[in-house]
Amino acid sequence: MNKLQNETSPYLLQHKDNPVEWYPWGNEALQRAITEDKPILLSVGYSACHWCHVMAHESFEHAETAKMMNEWFINIKVDREERPDVDAIYMEAVQAMTGHGGWPMTVFLLPDGHPFYGGTYYPLERRYGMPAFRDVLSGVHDAFINRRNEVSQMAGNLTQSLNRSILGIGGDAESLTIALLEQSAKSLARDYDRTYGGFSGAPKFPQPMVWEYLLRYAVHAGDKSSLEMVTNTLTQMGRGGIYDQIGGGFARYSVDALWLVPHFEKMLYDNAQLSRLYLHAWQVTQDPFFSRIVTETYDYLLREMTAPSGGFYSATDADSEGEEGKFFVWSMTELRDLLPDPLYDTAIEVFGVTKGGNFEGHNILTLPNPSDISAERLNLSTEMLTEHIALIKDKLYTARLQRIPPGLDDKILAGWNGLMLASLAEASRVLNRADYHQATLRCADFMAEHLITDDYRLYRSHKNGVSKLNGYLEDYANTIDAFLEVYQLTFDEKWFSHAIGLAQRVLAHFKTPDGGFFDTSDDHEALIVRPRTVQDNAVPSGNNMMAKQLLRLYAYTGDAKYQDEAVGALRLLTNALGQYPHGFGEAMNAVDLLARGIDEIAIIGDPKADQTKALLAEINGKYRPNAVIALSPVAVGDEHQIPLLRGRGLKGELPTVYVCREMTCKLPVNSIEALRGVLG
Repeated sequence: MNKLQNETSPYLLQHKDNPVEWYPWGNEALQRAITEDKPILLSVGYSACHWCHVMAHESFEHAETAKMMNEWFINIKVDREERPDVDAIYMEAVQAMTGHGGWPMTVFLLPDGHPFYGGTYYPLERRYGMPAFRDVLSGVHDAFINRRNEVSQMAGNLTQSLNRSILGIGGDAESLTIALLEQSAKSLARDYDRTYGGFSGAPKFPQPMVWEYLLRYAVHAGDKSSLEMVTNTLTQMGRGGIYDQIGGGFARYSVDALWLVPHFEKMLYDNAQLSRLYLHAWQVTQDPFFSRIVTETYDYLLREMTAPSGGFYSATDADSEGEEGKFFVWSMTELRDLLPDPLYDTAIEVFGVTKGGNFEGHNILTLPNPSDISAERLNLSTEMLTEHIALIKDKLYTARLQRIPPGLDDKILAGWNGLMLASLAEASRVLNRADYHQATLRCADFMAEHLITDDYRLYRSHKNGVSKLNGYLEDYANTIDAFLEVYQLTFDEKWFSHAIGLAQRVLAHFKTPDGGFFDTSDDHEALIVRPRTVQDNAVPSGNNMMAKQLLRLYAYTGDAKYQDEAVGALRLLTNALGQYPHGFGEAMNAVDLLARGIDEIAIIGDPKADQTKALLAEINGKYRPNAVIALSPVAVGDEHQIPLLRGRGLKGELPTVYVCREMTCKLPVNSIEALRGVLG
């Protein structure tokens, strides 16, 4: 075994038996590189990455290749999900060198950690137009030994460009307006795929932050075109192979433009964001298809991705038994053996199954036609068709349980759990589901107990009872979002206190001199640059999510520092928002809060009383992305932890609602009709 044997990351443990002398990222490896004056071979990936597995089997388990790596390099393996800071720095370097990036990422560093050469996947033998990995190793070794000055100069120039990119953003606060939001929406519409939804081209990735913004825009601006883009995209995704039609949940992306053939890994962060987006789409449209996707996705997450502790696991692999997608695909013969008549005929029609298949001779189940068309073709009522489909899914899911499942990455990450907890807490209050409520509290309690210290430091990762690694900005921002959602579900003020405590920690330790936030705290391990991510990727940028949460805290407290810090972060992005809104969905959601304002809803009333429940149901039933809710069961004086509640009392001894903007309130109301009038 190599030095990875004592790690908790499932990805690192996958490599503990390699003949490569792997080290985890840390002082031991970095110091050895300096002492022995050897370059570092940095390999970055994650457990659900198909091509990471391919390179591992081809090269890292290959004795001759491992011998070259061990003789010439200090080899460091990094789980990008545990160390997004290391990943972000060196990914930017690889993109600067090659024009593209991806995982596995292979980067060669000077002994002091500065990169000078790199790429992504390298095959064992030359193919796909890529050099053989051993040829790369030989070439890099030769350059380091015989052209050291040239290599050092390359590394210096590259590091300078990384430092410049950290500062290369710009804009102004005056541009944070509704006009900017309109410009962004029009730009997004130009790239929309009107046939299959999403944005044109392949591969296609779910972009929940962008679609969330367009849903906001559609509702606020009354724009039917934007709403159609959102609903068509979500319908096409939900009917496609990217959605697991049998077990629920979404895969990472589709390799084609039709949402047909997924890259089969399932990530917690995708499903957390998409479940929330579909929930919002259902609130707007009341489309039962969206409601079904919502409940199936949450059921999958609670059934397969929830730890006994209450936290949520990170991912499941694309591969099983060494084959990508084997766990998820079907043949006609299998269906014939498993399903009696008439369920077999229904399955063939509904899921578009053919003898030749749609994926390497097998069938990825999809919904090629709307249910009413399938019902007509099968001569079934829609009710009977629904009953058939439920029975088919039951039988196929049970049969699938007998297969060897994809690998599970069972580490629990703070930021991803924050995304999931926020989604689940909101679903619990919108759908009034007791099981969601219980799961919400279990996850929130787990995070409060195991991932947060008494002075509001966050840990990034938890596994096997061990919490470790400094939390990143995204961990703090997503957890604040989650705790505010848990507060709005329970109205237990400890969750609001936790959100405030985490926000104060961010303002004290993550701020940049020119506005906005670094990804790492000021007492984090020193790296070659201090990363600062302002663009949203698969998960929201910590900078943009933090700006959004600061605006929500401003709505609760009226404390101008929160709004000022949010504006400081967002003003730097106005040029980018206008030119490339695809990469700034969460930033646009934050700008929407700022430009359109927030409804501050204060309720005085017993949350268990029927009248209070009715008022809450009216508030929660409609999509209200620009609203925050606070509740006290009794009248409140001038001192209260949540300033929005201060000075609020009952009107006529009945539960009463105050709707305010920047702490200035309309007349209090206590009937459903009056509440609709003040909220709209």
